[in-house]
Amino acid sequence: MSQNDHPATAAPTFDVAAIRRDFPILQRQMHGKPLVWLDSAATAQKPQVVIDRVVRYYEQENSNIHRGTHTLAEVACDAYDDARDSVAVFLNAATQDEIVFVRGTTEGLNLLAALFSDSLLKPGDEILLTQAEHHANIVPWQFAAKKSGAVIRVAPVDDNGDLILAAYERLLGPRTKVVSITHISNALGTVMPIREMTQMAKRVGATVVIDGAQGIPHRRVDVQDIGCDFYVFSGHKLFAPCGIGAVYGRHELWQQLPPWQGGGSMVQQVTFEHSTYATPPKRFEAGTPAVASAAGLGAAIDYLNSIGLEAIEHYETELLAYALEEIRKVNGLRVIGMPKERGGVISFVMDGLPDLQVAKLLDAQGIAVRAGTHCAQPILARFGLQSTLRPSFAFYNTREEVDVLVETLRGISARR
Repeated sequence: MSQNDHPATAAPTFDVAAIRRDFPILQRQMHGKPLVWLDSAATAQKPQVVIDRVVRYYEQENSNIHRGTHTLAEVACDAYDDARDSVAVFLNAATQDEIVFVRGTTEGLNLLAALFSDSLLKPGDEILLTQAEHHANIVPWQFAAKKSGAVIRVAPVDDNGDLILAAYERLLGPRTKVVSITHISNALGTVMPIREMTQMAKRVGATVVIDGAQGIPHRRVDVQDIGCDFYVFSGHKLFAPCGIGAVYGRHELWQQLPPWQGGGSMVQQVTFEHSTYATPPKRFEAGTPAVASAAGLGAAIDYLNSIGLEAIEHYETELLAYALEEIRKVNGLRVIGMPKERGGVISFVMDGLPDLQVAKLLDAQGIAVRAGTHCAQPILARFGLQSTLRPSFAFYNTREEVDVLVETLRGISARR
């Protein structure tokens, strides 16, 4: 066998029935029907190990951190630092000091937009986004543009929902200072070519931010391979508690940035005349952090690693393809967007039926989907819509649940 030859590898094993038993909420019923949770893009459910980790923290470890010398303070501090280590390894960051904890993707993007408006952006500079962005990756940059005098430019998508890469490249230029792009569209499921987009942006010297809220639950993320400057995500979409998220940033960039908020932990010395600040990441983590939620995030990452990220992606890819094929067979249903690569979600509308009405009819059968704008009004407007129905999938969903969804949609369509 030559050096370049590799034996064929079997598809990763995946026991979805065993995985479902790890999620206690999936065992409950809604309206007398088994819960079919198809709203993971809004928030993912939590495995028992994450719930147990948070409970253990409050029962046995609860203390403030970075301030106490007693044993519980040391234990709590270890839990927080261990979580930071877990995130750094999960993202393949160069060091744990490149990980700043925040409440979630929205806060992380606001942090970066606020810092850049003071330290990076000048009048006439350009911030490049795409049509597929979540509001959390639009509004903070509008704040930054208004404050700094910068201008927002928007790269278009085609009728399938795919980025028009040539148009994106044409928008890049010497005035492009920030490129902030979604990894996976929360409205259409489009997987953006973020590595190629990052390489293009770096050629003009732009700082690249990736909104990874929908990306990290469905794809292995290697920030060094992507080459981005910052990658932001929320814990609650990664099967972890609410109130915790992280911003990866290259160490040298964090070092150059000023503080965002003032208070405890982010300082070295304070007088009434002047203060000096801690080194990153503490510089950006003022006040008491969400230690229990951070510990839960670490437990969620350990859980995902125990299953295997490749096995998860393989299973979800096949499940999503099956769901798309079956959903498209429903009479009077129109899928919005057919991107080349899809992750996590399918958006659709039904002829003659308001999205909210369909969602309520699904809920009556125990099926939870999202209906509305999905905090992504510009991309829906691109398709002439104000809202869609959006089932979203995770590795704990099954083909049987897809069948329940499709049969229910057929019944709703037949009663129009």
